[in-house]
Amino acid sequence: MTDLHISRDHTLGLAKARKIAFKWAEHVEQEFGLRCTYEEGDVQDEVCFTRSGFNGNLLVTKDKFELNARLGFLVGAFKGRIESEIVQNLDQLLAPRNKRGR
Repeated sequence: MTDLHISRDHTLGLAKARKIAFKWAEHVEQEFGLRCTYEEGDVQDEVCFTRSGFNGNLLVTKDKFELNARLGFLVGAFKGRIESEIVQNLDQLLAPRNKRGR
């Protein structure tokens, strides 16, 4: 098993962070074929994701995104690519609107 940990601080507050987390979940469902469930909380949301050989969660708070995942043996061979794709997508979603061209 290979572990993957990604953490990003932000200043969005929980409501805006929640919207980004929903977009992130939609993206990884399409891009990686993950099955995501979203649980809203008062101070923290959790996106749980899974597929064969890959599972974990994304914790969302008013000031932080924290992703923890476990990659199975075969999927672990692609850790670099998977991590790069997740980081790129999350950073893109967190970029200020003017940097995203909107």
